[in-house]
Amino acid sequence: MNDQLPSIQNPFPAYKQPYCFIFLQPHYPAMKTLFRNAVIVSPFQATSLLVEDDRIVYIGSEHDAPASDKKVDLAGRRVLPGFIDGHMHLLLFGSSLSKIDLSHCKSLADIRAAIRAGAQSRPNAPRLFCSGWMHSMTGNKALSSMLDDLDPRPIFIDAKDLHSAWCNSAALRELGVDASTPDPEGGEIARDEMGRPSGLLSESAAVTIVWPHVARVASAAEKLGYVRDAVRAYNAAGYTGMVEMATDENVWSALCELRGREELPIRLAMYWLITPAATEEEVLAQVDRAIALHALYSRETSPDFRIAGIKVICDGVVDACTAALLQPYSSLRTVSSPEPLWEPGILRKAVQRADAAGLQCALHAIGDAAVRLAIDTLETVAPRRNGGAGASLSRRHRIEHLELTSPGDAARLAALGITASIQPVHADPAILRAWPRLLGAERCRRAFAYREFHDHGAKLAIGTDSPTAPHLPFRNLYTATTRRSAREPESTETVNPEFALTLLQAVSAATAGSAYSCFADDVTGSLEVGKKADFVVVEMDWDAERLLDARVCETYFGGKRVFPESED
Repeated sequence: MNDQLPSIQNPFPAYKQPYCFIFLQPHYPAMKTLFRNAVIVSPFQATSLLVEDDRIVYIGSEHDAPASDKKVDLAGRRVLPGFIDGHMHLLLFGSSLSKIDLSHCKSLADIRAAIRAGAQSRPNAPRLFCSGWMHSMTGNKALSSMLDDLDPRPIFIDAKDLHSAWCNSAALRELGVDASTPDPEGGEIARDEMGRPSGLLSESAAVTIVWPHVARVASAAEKLGYVRDAVRAYNAAGYTGMVEMATDENVWSALCELRGREELPIRLAMYWLITPAATEEEVLAQVDRAIALHALYSRETSPDFRIAGIKVICDGVVDACTAALLQPYSSLRTVSSPEPLWEPGILRKAVQRADAAGLQCALHAIGDAAVRLAIDTLETVAPRRNGGAGASLSRRHRIEHLELTSPGDAARLAALGITASIQPVHADPAILRAWPRLLGAERCRRAFAYREFHDHGAKLAIGTDSPTAPHLPFRNLYTATTRRSAREPESTETVNPEFALTLLQAVSAATAGSAYSCFADDVTGSLEVGKKADFVVVEMDWDAERLLDARVCETYFGGKRVFPESED
């Protein structure tokens, strides 16, 4: 392989309960382990690496390697830096593993059949939880009446994109949502002609009404199980790091509880979710909560379990026609598209307060109008180029998704030092077939412009947005590099192949780029002497066309094998 992974520069110098307690690992005498007979993907070609305790102390040929206590033959397999999911939802992913899966469904009939079968296999469950529904499966309709005859229990269905929740009448009653319930700030409760809730809760209505209720009815043991299941699944897929993108009190308490009991074999950076509120004071109070937690759990005090910044959702999604666009949706006879979910002045104040306290800001922006708002907002806290008193250092602020952008956006991202946090699995052609009708052919040609971001010099961080999409890294890389479907690999359909990344660019964005995006690149993200021994052993050809055939054999976290479960 002639390509070489670029090294990333070192980063700039840098409330109340519940508190997290650090799990102290017992200290053992230093062990030097030489991993040999491998193809090491590092800044230079190598066949072996030496690990002492949890760090890499040598990379090169076996012939020149220092003495070791143990040798591990990797049988000629490739060794990559451990993958870091640059955007995911940990507790939601863990819980999704036990939900009724609707992702394979094509129609309402398919959905009803899947729920009926799932209900029969869960006779003692007090509620039915489902995931993977897309608006296009049901002709953009989501009525409680479509579900009410299936089962008398409450039925909660997560949209694939997590921006909507579809409920039967029993679930609406359990939520306490009725005709008198007002729409929350930034959200909507769909209603019939009499003003009664009809079954769909969108945007902040899902986030602030449905999500907290679902969390409350889950037992503490269930939530701990969700986290364990999530981490186990991620280790098995080759991950050694996660960027959790919707942390709230519920997620935080579950993670703290588990971390107080056992070591988590994953490096975790979290972004505190800021939701729209009726007043500026309520919004800024949420930011202050994140600031207080960041002071206790920062890179300096808790590098592997920390509050990195805040997350703000600026718009919705294209499939539900809630993404904020500069021009109207082609399928809607409206004068304008939906507005962003935030008033610019309030968003700017939230971002400026977080930035002043040293936190990163991650702004969800899918439509081109929301992307423009996000860039304009982050420009107000961009580093001062001329130095001098009061000059600020880069916080590595980020924009999440960037699915539809304008031609000048890539240059602005690069100039302002904004990380483009992207999820190629969302560019899978199999899930975008409604886009030409919704956006028109011309705008579709601007979708998922990853190569444009890269070529203008913007930093890229690749994530999956799980559970809205599969968490498996090679499926992500396949679509990033071929712009074809990992869901339907037999299809030759592509989405804007001119925006494809090379395999090296994609792997780097899913490892070094994701580490850079959350200030973890000083310890992980690439295989270099002095960094943590986070790596994955894979059987793969260095060929984008063969990525779906790649297989994770082993995952090492700080030099310890965590998949398969270590024999040590």
